[in-house]
Amino acid sequence: MTKKTTRPAEAVKNRTKSPDMTKTLKDKLKKKDAEIKLLKQENDKLKEQNLRRLADMENLKKRMNKEKTDFYQYALSDFLTELFIVLDNFERALEIQNQKGGKAFREGIMMIYKQYHDLLIKYGAKPIDIQGKKFDPRLHQAFITVESEEVDEPEVVEELQKGYTLHNRLLRPALVKVAVPKKSK
Repeated sequence: MTKKTTRPAEAVKNRTKSPDMTKTLKDKLKKKDAEIKLLKQENDKLKEQNLRRLADMENLKKRMNKEKTDFYQYALSDFLTELFIVLDNFERALEIQNQKGGKAFREGIMMIYKQYHDLLIKYGAKPIDIQGKKFDPRLHQAFITVESEEVDEPEVVEELQKGYTLHNRLLRPALVKVAVPKKSK
């Protein structure tokens, strides 16, 4: 019995010659091409969206930096405008002192002092109260110390320069004279 053998090249020719098989392969190829085209379009769309988001983020960053710079540059505008009012009143008081002198000048200076003090409080600055207080190195700076038998712990006895806080944060410590317990010999 003789076996009929076909060569591989002939087998391929025989398979590809089938019209149904050719049509099926062409349809599959068209579907894959369409799928590739769709995926490329999707990829291009995603790239474009990503670039737009990056550009938006960069623009937002630039805008935030500009706003931050403007804020730091002009944050004190309102406060300084109100300080000009106090400065104007000082100038008026100095003019009165040259003209009249005495009691009117003192009253004018006291009014300006109160105005200035009220302005500081309005913006959250408060003087540190030192009367009858124990020495607190977080709020006080000891400028002078004196020994005393009357105290057991360091205690503020005199304020040399006012200290201030801004919304409970130290701006400037109070410069104080402190009584410390007398050292035994």
